[in-house]
Amino acid sequence: MTYRFRPRGVCSQEMQVDVDDKGVIQELRVLGGCSGNLQGIASLVKGMPAREAIERLKGIRCGFKDTSCPDQFARNLEAALEKQ
Repeated sequence: MTYRFRPRGVCSQEMQVDVDDKGVIQELRVLGGCSGNLQGIASLVKGMPAREAIERLKGIRCGFKDTSCPDQFARNLEAALEKQ
């Protein structure tokens, strides 16, 4: 299933993640934000169980912000999975 998110409080504008029926992340695409860092995160979470990615990324902050792109990804993915 593909989930689309509009992150808040960060530079990225949209996140799209494909999660298979076993709960494993197949691909993460991010529009906007720090391209190199977000490509790195996308590469690292590929093949990872979604719940593990949420656990690892949730709560990461960017500078003085209360959130970050990885945190927004984790929070939005968690909310999407809970609705399912």
